[in-house]
Amino acid sequence: MRWFRLTLLLAARSVVHPRDGVALMRLAWRFRRRRWFLRPPFLPLPARDYMRWRMYTAYGDERHVPRAGEIVRFARWATRD
Repeated sequence: MRWFRLTLLLAARSVVHPRDGVALMRLAWRFRRRRWFLRPPFLPLPARDYMRWRMYTAYGDERHVPRAGEIVRFARWATRD
């Protein structure tokens, strides 16, 4: 699975389950690159090096793309009140 497909799956899941969508948006905001508003495309996206490091530490492969369910579970855990 590629990152673009994963993004589409997570967006669809957010429409069906709004609470998951809120958790995913909160998680995405935490992962944003510092000073993202100064670099094109001026979107709060995570740094590529940071995501590679996260995938390497979690899965042992920096090119690994996690499943949508794993990300939703992590978002729920990371944003629980």
